Formats: sequence, structure tokens, C-alpha cells
Amino acid sequence: MNGRLKKLGIVLAVMGFAFVAGGGYAFYRTNQGSQALQAFSTAQNVKLAYDDQGVLGGENAEEATAIMALLTNDWGYNVDKSELNPNDPLVNTSSEYMYQMATIAYHTLHGSTTVVLTEPGEFNGEVIPAGTYEFQNDGRYWTGFDRSNPIEGAARGQLWTGTAHALIAELGVGSVTASALQLGLGMAAILAGVGLMFVITGLGLVWAVRAETVKVKVPVLQPAGTPA
Repeated sequence: MNGRLKKLGIVLAVMGFAFVAGGGYAFYRTNQGSQALQAFSTAQNVKLAYDDQGVLGGENAEEATAIMALLTNDWGYNVDKSELNPNDPLVNTSSEYMYQMATIAYHTLHGSTTVVLTEPGEFNGEVIPAGTYEFQNDGRYWTGFDRSNPIEGAARGQLWTGTAHALIAELGVGSVTASALQLGLGMAAILAGVGLMFVITGLGLVWAVRAETVKVKVPVLQPAGTPA
């Protein structure tokens, strides 16, 4: 029985070392990704604005509140406040990427543009004369514009520009990448923890069996007989 337990302990210890090695490799690759994302963020050098008291938005704190409401209420994103660090305003965390994305979307959703119709148009049976029109976006996303309306159709491309779409897509990739790297660190920690548990259990079995074997082999001294 002791021999079997010893073999089981060795197997568990070997499996544990394999898990620890897997956790170390996962940490190594995740750390490489983190360094690459940090280098990318540093190259872009996009920073959030804070005032001297560390309030997000600085002089535009009211607008920052509205942007945060768009991010948390409308989009349902759970912002990690610890990632919004006034001492490190560089956009390089998941929440910072998402906030910057919401900033671009907010300005687009509430922006305005000048539409110039060079010739009359028609909408719902009414003629829209040629001329210059100031169009105010009232929260329309790309799909919220009625392209049959010549003013809205032209305003859509002028408000939701290719640059706005590209920046939002880029920031979305940054946010997902940062979240995936966090998950990678978590998985590395789990693998290392499970491996350590196996190692301790396996070596503990080997130690316990060895101690029991030594205990059994120790000769028991009998008291010497008393002379008559």
C-alpha cells in the first residue's frame, strides 16, 4: 500500500510541475502582449484629461459625466475606476480605451454639420429647396439616419466619418486586448496555483509514506530481564 501511495505522490508532483510550467509560459506570453499593448499606447500618446484634484474631464467635468453615463448606462459597460488613474492619464487600460471610445461617440452623437444641397430634393412628398442647412444630430447612430431624406443622408457621412468609425474600431480592439490580457494573467495564476497544490499534495504523500516506512523499520528495544 505504501509503495502505491508513494507512486501516486510522485505522479501528482510531476503533474503539478507541469501545471506550474504551463502557468509560467502563460504568464510569459501574456506579459509579452502587455508590453506590446503598452508600447502601442505610448506611441499613440492619447491621454485623458484630469484637473488638479484628479477629477476626470478637468474643466469639462460636466461633459465627462455625460460621456461616462453613455458608457455605463447606454452601453452597459462596467467601468473599473481603479483603471482611471489621474497619475497615469495614458489610455492603456480596458476602461480607458472604452471611455475614449465613448468620448468620440458622444461628440458624434451630439455634433452638428452643414449640409449643402446643390439642387432641390424631395422627402415625403415635399420639395426641399437647394441651399445650406445646419443639421444637429440628436443622438443618431449610423443606422439611425433616414437616407431618403436628402439632408439626413448627406449629414450621416459628414458626422459619422470614416475617421470616427476607424477610431472607435481601434479603441474597441484595444479594450478587448487589454481585457484578454487580464484574463491571461488570471489563467496563468490559476494554472500555477493548481500546479502548486498538486506538487504539495504529491510531495506530502511521498513524505508521509517515507515517514511511516521509517517508523515501521525502527527496532523496538525490549527491557533487559531482571536477574533472579
